[in-house]
Amino acid sequence: MNPTSAPDLILVNGRFTTLDMSNPQADAVAVRDGRFLGVGTRQDIMKLAGAQTKVIDLNGRRAIPGLIDSHMHIIRGGLNYNMELRWDGVRSLADAMRMLKDQVARTPAPQWVRVVGGFTEHQFAEKRLPTVEELNAVAPDTPVFIIHLYDRAILNGAALRAVGYTRDTPNPPGGEILRDARGNPTGLLLAKPNATILYATLAKGPKLPPEYQKNSTRHFMREVNRLGVTGVIDAGGGYQNYPEDYSIIEELHKEGQLTVRLAYNLFTQKPKEELSDFRTWTSKVKPGQGDDLYRHNGAGEMLVYTAADFEDFRVERPDMAPSMEADLEPVIRLLAEKRWPWRLHATYDETISRALDVYEKVSKDIPFDGLNWFFDHAETISDRNIDRIAALGGGIAVQHRMAYQGEYFVERYGARAAEATPPVKKMLEKGVKVGAGTDATRVASYNPWVSLYWLTTGKTVGGMSMYPQANLLDRETALRLWTEANTWFSSEVGKKGQIKVGQLADLAVLSADYFSVPGDEIQDITSVMTILGGRVVYGDGDFGKLSPEIPPAMPDWSPVRHVGGYQPRPQARKLALNTACGCATSCGVHGHAHAKAWTSGVPTSDESSFWGALGCSCWAF
Repeated sequence: MNPTSAPDLILVNGRFTTLDMSNPQADAVAVRDGRFLGVGTRQDIMKLAGAQTKVIDLNGRRAIPGLIDSHMHIIRGGLNYNMELRWDGVRSLADAMRMLKDQVARTPAPQWVRVVGGFTEHQFAEKRLPTVEELNAVAPDTPVFIIHLYDRAILNGAALRAVGYTRDTPNPPGGEILRDARGNPTGLLLAKPNATILYATLAKGPKLPPEYQKNSTRHFMREVNRLGVTGVIDAGGGYQNYPEDYSIIEELHKEGQLTVRLAYNLFTQKPKEELSDFRTWTSKVKPGQGDDLYRHNGAGEMLVYTAADFEDFRVERPDMAPSMEADLEPVIRLLAEKRWPWRLHATYDETISRALDVYEKVSKDIPFDGLNWFFDHAETISDRNIDRIAALGGGIAVQHRMAYQGEYFVERYGARAAEATPPVKKMLEKGVKVGAGTDATRVASYNPWVSLYWLTTGKTVGGMSMYPQANLLDRETALRLWTEANTWFSSEVGKKGQIKVGQLADLAVLSADYFSVPGDEIQDITSVMTILGGRVVYGDGDFGKLSPEIPPAMPDWSPVRHVGGYQPRPQARKLALNTACGCATSCGVHGHAHAKAWTSGVPTSDESSFWGALGCSCWAF
């Protein structure tokens, strides 16, 4: 082998699910210059090795293409991640409140303790949210702000004082400040149905300085790498202004510190100024502008405010404004003329129908051929509208929001209506382009394995079965929606999403075999090694020494530093702790400590101090 053509990296003794139909399974791969050079048997791949080739033995583990999230708010989420106490995955309110109490003790004035989405009360054993009285008891002086899905925020007394809400504060449009008999705010904010009141209140809190925001973004990327994610399509978001709020991610890109590939959409921020925004942006940036790590992807998910139907299933479906079509048409005409792909947030079939009326009208004058446009969410879409999307060459990006809100949907509309929300299998049968994602970080968790669990079992995170067997996806189909299928939504088909010669060398080596674990355990899977472009960006357990170092979370009181992000279920946490140490429960100090811990019931929120006292860092896993 010529040294200049030898692989940089070879992975052997793996069970590679390539998603390449011409070569579906392999036990070794070779990588050179960030792309797959060879995919096949160990014997054939090792023939390519040179003197400088690094070889890593996967010890028989399952490896898959790096996961791609079709819809996440990672740029905005990264700016705030280090400030947020994540209840993602926590299985009891008692544990959640212990975590909160500990964080209150760590948080200095005038900072807040924030729990900003990613969870549902249904995941808790108690099946309820904390009360304002409970928040006041653990935090009499520190502001506490909790967002639950799109439906409500809970503020303690200190937070109400910090934001200045009094009996004289009026209710904003689409929201309600709940009040007591004397007219004073109780601490409960309701979206009815517009979540603006929740986000506008959150925006009143302190922000991290730029250097801390960079650190925070790096830690959020490391967290999704831990779950096997190597690519994200960022859907913009409220209070995410362009270009101001993109400066941090662009700095990290220039410094070579991105560990996920980002394709970003531009999200208009001001009602009645949407067309003006898009006119400005289409004159300054073009879809595809950038490189394989950071590139522009088009418009949305907000195109015009009169077309935004928030999916708070605790309230009745909102009717869109009569002006929706008149507002939307000039924006779609502009985007089609400029050849900008777009995405539109649409929960309900009624909203999708009205948007499609506009799309069909515009397409008669400006064909959509070659434009990768799509709807996001589409929980209640009808067969007729699926057909209309297929006829126009569009797509649908589905997210696991129903895994967090399914109980509310059933309560309002009934179990029969929930059986295909969204009807993913039918979308695929009708030939529509379909991709999967999370819509993290506020309305659902960023954990892709929760989505794969939901798609294949039909269950919510609270354990409720929603879908009949006929509406479930098999595991390979679901995985394709998280890999190769999502490349259409960023106009990168053939570039990534498979373990295939010539494609970008992004993959995840899994903690458990996705194809053989019981369905309920899919949600517990993590990555033990994540590779981006042939470079290890995360390692755990046997591969921990390969993981690049990252500075500790800033500031020092950050919840990320003390409790991490997504919290595994107790049985999964025990397994991960032992795996991270590379030991069984009978080994040395760590094994004895682990066995002792799990018999004494150490709560999640106490693990940092517990393992720290033992000189063990495993608690974070």
